[in-house]
Amino acid sequence: MKYLLALLAICTIPLTATAANAPSQQKVIREVVIKASPEKVWTLVKDFGAIHQWHPAVAETKLETRKDDAGAEAQHRLLTLNGGGTLLEKLIGVTDSTMKIEYRIVEGVLPVSGYRAIMQVKAGPNADEATVTWTGRFYNKANKVDAPAGEDNATAVKAIEGVYDTGLHNLKKVLEAQ
Repeated sequence: MKYLLALLAICTIPLTATAANAPSQQKVIREVVIKASPEKVWTLVKDFGAIHQWHPAVAETKLETRKDDAGAEAQHRLLTLNGGGTLLEKLIGVTDSTMKIEYRIVEGVLPVSGYRAIMQVKAGPNADEATVTWTGRFYNKANKVDAPAGEDNATAVKAIEGVYDTGLHNLKKVLEAQ
């Protein structure tokens, strides 16, 4: 029995060392209450090709059908950013019943890897208001625990917080002006 326990302990050492060196997934959640009906807000949010209409960092959105990693055709959008650079994002799904859209970044200039996001619209705290929640999960650009500056967790989180904060602020502004 002692030999079995010793063997198990020795075999788990490499697993523990690997797990200790794996990067931690980061998460950003932002919400905004908009003085507009959830249906009106959802109409704009669910339009995968309309982000340039409300996000100030996006100059242009081009919808494309591309093959994904599994070889299946999927809706993608190529975002051209005002400050330069692009993002290619893949639509994972749109669910009208829960007013939820999910997408992931395939490639681009943001300092993240493994990025997936969900935007959801729900009834707001008062009549004719909507609450929009934008949640992102991702790893740092280097996808390492000891990532270099500029590719680390703090940089990744700060970038996504900036994207969400400016985007939701302007989404509110656009919809409340209509």
